[in-house]
Amino acid sequence: MSAGNQSSIDVSFAGNVGEKIPLVNRRRQVFDYFTRLFTNSNNGSDESSKDGYVEFGNIGEATSGRTLGPFAGVFAPVCLSMFSALLFLRVGFVIGNAGLVETLFQFAIAYTIIVFTVMSVCAISTNGAVEGGGAYFMISRTLGPELGGSIGTLFFLANIVSSALCLTGCVEGLIDNFGESGYLMPENSYILADGHWWRFTYTSLLNFLNLLICLIGASLFAKTTVIIFAIVVICLLSSFISFFLKSPQQIEVPAANIFVNETNTTVFLNYTGFSLTTFTENLGPNFGYDYTSNNIAVNFSSVFGVLFCGVTGILAGANMSGNLKNPSHSIPRGTLGGVLFTFISYISLSVLVAATCSQKLLQENYVFLMPINIWPPFISIGILTATFSASLSCLIGSSRVLEALAKDCIYGRLLHFVNYGVWRSNPVAAVVFSWLLVQMILFIGSLNVIAQLNSILFLLAYVALNLTCLGLDLTSAPNFRPSFKYFSSWTCSLGLMGSVVMMFVINPFYASTSFGLCLLLILLLHFFSPCEATEWGSISQALLFHQVRKYLLLLDSRKSHIKFWRPQMLLMVANPRSSCPTITFVNDLKKSGLFVLGHVKVDESEKNLDYTDKNISSWLGLVDHVKVKAFVELTVANSVREGLHHLIRLSGIGAMKPNTVVFGFYDDKVPLDYFTRLDSAYKTTAFQGITASDEKFCLRSPNEEKHLGATEYVSMINDVFLMRKNICICRHFDLYNKADIIKNTKYKYIDVWPVNFFGPSMNDAYDTSSLFMMQLSCIIKMVAVYKKHTLRVHLLNTIDIQSQRLQLKQLLFTLRINAVINEVIDWSQIDITTLDSDRNTYILKANELIRNQSSETAICFVYLPMPKESQGSDLQNINYLNALTDLTNNLPPTVLVHGVSVVTSTTL
Repeated sequence: MSAGNQSSIDVSFAGNVGEKIPLVNRRRQVFDYFTRLFTNSNNGSDESSKDGYVEFGNIGEATSGRTLGPFAGVFAPVCLSMFSALLFLRVGFVIGNAGLVETLFQFAIAYTIIVFTVMSVCAISTNGAVEGGGAYFMISRTLGPELGGSIGTLFFLANIVSSALCLTGCVEGLIDNFGESGYLMPENSYILADGHWWRFTYTSLLNFLNLLICLIGASLFAKTTVIIFAIVVICLLSSFISFFLKSPQQIEVPAANIFVNETNTTVFLNYTGFSLTTFTENLGPNFGYDYTSNNIAVNFSSVFGVLFCGVTGILAGANMSGNLKNPSHSIPRGTLGGVLFTFISYISLSVLVAATCSQKLLQENYVFLMPINIWPPFISIGILTATFSASLSCLIGSSRVLEALAKDCIYGRLLHFVNYGVWRSNPVAAVVFSWLLVQMILFIGSLNVIAQLNSILFLLAYVALNLTCLGLDLTSAPNFRPSFKYFSSWTCSLGLMGSVVMMFVINPFYASTSFGLCLLLILLLHFFSPCEATEWGSISQALLFHQVRKYLLLLDSRKSHIKFWRPQMLLMVANPRSSCPTITFVNDLKKSGLFVLGHVKVDESEKNLDYTDKNISSWLGLVDHVKVKAFVELTVANSVREGLHHLIRLSGIGAMKPNTVVFGFYDDKVPLDYFTRLDSAYKTTAFQGITASDEKFCLRSPNEEKHLGATEYVSMINDVFLMRKNICICRHFDLYNKADIIKNTKYKYIDVWPVNFFGPSMNDAYDTSSLFMMQLSCIIKMVAVYKKHTLRVHLLNTIDIQSQRLQLKQLLFTLRINAVINEVIDWSQIDITTLDSDRNTYILKANELIRNQSSETAICFVYLPMPKESQGSDLQNINYLNALTDLTNNLPPTVLVHGVSVVTSTTL
């Protein structure tokens, strides 16, 4: 009690739990709550239940939309959805054609698939909160937007077809009750005329009624599920009782069966009551014709298609997850309870029907339960209630799936109208669009034909659900720990395989078409969908991690063989803005090998130890933008040289580690910004927001001091050599343009210079570096851009030129390298003896020699000699770098190559 003797109670109304609220105000708020509860026009979905609910702190659980328990929230919806049109309209059709034994076998198959799928649904739905969209939400948040969107689309269509199926069944029941010779009509009188277009009109009117209910009072329907379920159960119990109370009688064939009544004479068939003869007659199959589908022949597949459409409602409970007080408790118990209850009901009804009704009656009168009921209107009410409620439920469900697809932007602007057409949390546009699609399906007319299509689409959804759960289980992800434990990879696999097999058993054409449509949607969504659902998580990444880890452990460096060598590149990138052409070229050069982009952040203060975590996303964005297949490795070090050591030692994993290090050339060229140049193929605004402090994507000014000195650069080359890695140095790649190489016929050659210009000898063309260079040139020749280019190996004119030519030709033949040998006659004009006395003049002449041969060259591979001193002085290092600069001046895009390991094989 508070001051002033005014009562208060610990109740929370969208406020803090335990807040004191005066009793008078509390009563007013409770009254307002119940007013909103019964006038709210939404469907009770989780999105629409965020407003208008109160939370009773001490009285009950937090409601905020979660008000349903396992019975009202799961069990009843599942049972109603699984009864649908099969219970009162097609049990006789199934038994009359397939026989009791085969019917029980088909139920066993169907429920085996159902139970295993339910286990998968329970596992997924109890591993986290399921929001609007039901099965689509579960699949998409696990398999990713491509698979999730495609399966969600087909699941949406499955609900559309199911709604049309139930409407068709409802009209069939209406005609049999109130049509010509209807069981509830006096003789020679009727309310509803019969015929194909009359039935289409009735189904259209019922469909329009569904539309009005969805637009005006869907929430009231959601609240009456238990009442509807109770009515259906009462009608079902009346059927069971009737078998024991009704005596044998003659039952008239309905007027709808024009194939029996074509002589305009009344035909009667036998209800025998319990009879061993009848039971024996109904044991085996005797496939006949379906009088509701132009008397087409019935077979095992068509019967199973009809039977399975009646047990496809297992997702009704999972779809209510947003409204359940305790989903992890309610979904498994309610769904499995509903499956068990419907299974017992179907089996019991099948046995009773087989023991009391002649086979001819079952084949020629699908509503035979009505005339043998103790009060025929029970069956009428059961048919109309079960079918109409199921059709309405499917229409509501399909609109919610469509709304979820639109909210996730799976199809971009195509479904924008759904997001705009929402009124008071009710997706009006989605409901209207779903209604139109149901109307189109109604043109099919035949319940049995629609049933096959319905079964195929739901089986495909079950395939996806079992695949989802199987993937989660196989990945062994620590965060996959559902409350429901009664599942395994075996149950998922059996449910998956069973669903696939039965799809093709029911109708191979429909099954193939649905899989083809699913594959087409996956491809379209992969390439064109604007959805960026990175926060969803995709099981593909978990599966890849699981398998890659396994295979990396199997990849043993001790078992590697030279025959299967491939380049594994570590490209050192100082600044991405100026390195795009080099990145693209090295991506072509890797030949399906490992490609790592390495970057060193120089920070002697060690204040940027989190640099890699902060900036990795920008680098990955660069990889996507340049469209290369590369990994990114970033490190922080006191110097670039020290960072290089980190990257060489730690890049890669296991036996998959870089064997080749690629540098850009060290010179004084002003770097180009390929992100802003108008003529650049890499032009983008994606990195404009990056500030100057993030130097990786900001160009240095021409006068800005480099982080790397000439001496350190040469030392890095030596370090790579001492660490036994191959070395490539790329120069003039500011001139490299793949598009220009394709269009410009000027470029005809890929040149290889297998000669150490700093100390030429007769064996240069056959040492490790030259063989490595030929291997790289052969790889680049395999790229589509260069397939028409001629690979030239330049042979310097020496005293024994013929012998050298034959030897080189034999080497190229042995290595299966398709190249031409070009004898460079101008070499004789260069005095090698001046290499030591006048080194600069010699290098300049060598450069002129290469330039004279390179006027039509696209890419040039040149031998990279190592410095004479592994730890030379600053002057020696600068002289070495100047010599490389002079050697490669004014050449086309050039790769200086030095190899340290054997990379070619002549053995098979």
